[in-house]
Amino acid sequence: MKLLFIGDVYGSPGREAVKEYLPKLKRKHRPDITVVNAENAAAGKGLTKKIYNELKETGADAFTMGNHMWDKKEIFDFIDDVDDIARPINYPDNNPGGGIVKKKVGNKTIAIINAQGRTFMPPADCPFRKLEETVTEVRKETPFIFIDFHAEATSEKQAIGWYLDGQVSALAGTHTHVPTADERLLHNGTAFITDVGMTGPFDGILGTNRNIIIRRFLSNLPERFEVQEGRLQLNGVLIDIDDASGLAKRIKRIQINEDRPFFD
Repeated sequence: MKLLFIGDVYGSPGREAVKEYLPKLKRKHRPDITVVNAENAAAGKGLTKKIYNELKETGADAFTMGNHMWDKKEIFDFIDDVDDIARPINYPDNNPGGGIVKKKVGNKTIAIINAQGRTFMPPADCPFRKLEETVTEVRKETPFIFIDFHAEATSEKQAIGWYLDGQVSALAGTHTHVPTADERLLHNGTAFITDVGMTGPFDGILGTNRNIIIRRFLSNLPERFEVQEGRLQLNGVLIDIDDASGLAKRIKRIQINEDRPFFD
């Protein structure tokens, strides 16, 4: 099984990058399933029904989210009517939606799980205990498990990767928007990367207009964030999963930008 994961899609530039490159990536790599983090897809915060449909039409099979899950109130109108959006599973149980998406890939099922970290992040239940409990239950049905761990601290992401090593197919970090170069197979067969990076503006600061962020650092005064326009980037990972064990065989980082153009 081959899984393609696209990191945080940020605003209209992110959607433009997905529209431009995802079909090409699918033709080149032929993934069996494509997962997209969409928590920043609507103007940098949240997800709307229109944008959800737009990303689906581009070729996404499932979506993960994060701390901006509820920033566009429109999501409350459709989250319970779809079966392909995973919100952080360690949010309160009475929240709309769910933290697991299950997709058929041939005669197999893959579970896609979203969780949120706690270090420097909004309040959430313990992701270690919640994921351990969830993975134990899901493994009764399938060994094919992909986790998007949406967290700030690199140490928390690496700790949870080692904590679940051998229990899940892959764990990819998101949220910081800066890709890390540490993709690897952990000792017991889980593919891991600390942060996949973002998909969207190449010349902004974490996707936001760079001049606004610089002024904030200089003045310490609040400013309204705006999405950076201009050149695009796409960051993701391609993961090969063994059909027998459900563990990973390899993980490859994908970076497309002005300095690393896409080649067929």
